[in-house]
Amino acid sequence: MKSLRKMINIALPKGRLGEKAYGVFEEIGYGCPSIRETNRKLIFENEENGVRYFWVKPSDVAVYVERGVADVGVVGKDILLEQASDVYELLDLGMGKCRMAVAGKKGGRIDTDCTLRVATKFPNIAREYYRKQSLEIEIIELHGSIEIAPILGMSDVIVDIVETGTTLLENDLEPWEDIVSISARLIANKASYKFLNAPIRQMCEKMNEVITKKS
Repeated sequence: MKSLRKMINIALPKGRLGEKAYGVFEEIGYGCPSIRETNRKLIFENEENGVRYFWVKPSDVAVYVERGVADVGVVGKDILLEQASDVYELLDLGMGKCRMAVAGKKGGRIDTDCTLRVATKFPNIAREYYRKQSLEIEIIELHGSIEIAPILGMSDVIVDIVETGTTLLENDLEPWEDIVSISARLIANKASYKFLNAPIRQMCEKMNEVITKKS
C-alpha cells in the first residue's frame, strides 16, 4: 500500500487542455480514477495519491491559484499575461501552442499619424505591446469573433490568439506581427510553494521528465 502524500489542490481548465494536462498528472502517479467517469462533478479527490482536482473555467485557474484555493494549476500564458497573475510560473508544459498576434486586412499597414483602433479580448496585452512602441491606441474590447471588427471598419487591427491562421485568411485578414508565443504553464501559489515546496517540486520535476521525453 502506498504511503499517503500531503494533499495538493490542483486547478485544471475545463476542456481538451485540462484533459491533456490531467493525463500527464496521471502518468506521473497523481491519478484520480473518478475524474475519468462521465458525470457533472467538479471536484475529485484521491487521498492515497494526495491530490484533489477541480475543473474551472480556463480564465479562472490563475485566480484560484493566486488566492490559495489551489496550490497549483494549469493555465495558458495568455491568461497569465492578461491578468498579471501574482503566482509562480514553474513549467512550460508545451501544450496548446499558439501565438498572440496583431492582424489586419491583407496588404494593410498601420498609419502612425492616427490613433490606432485595436479590437481585442486581451486589452492589457494590447496596451502593453503598443505602449512599448509609443503608439497612441484606442482599445475596443470584444468577446466574440473579433475578426469581423476590421472587416466592418470598426477597428484597424485586432490582437488575438492565432493558431493556424485559417480563420484570418478566410476573412481576408492576415497576421501582421507576432507579440508572444503562447502555451500552457504549470503555476503555483506563492505560499503553497513555500510550505509544500518538496512535493510541488517533485511533481514539477516528474512532469518535466515526461514532457521532455515526448518533445
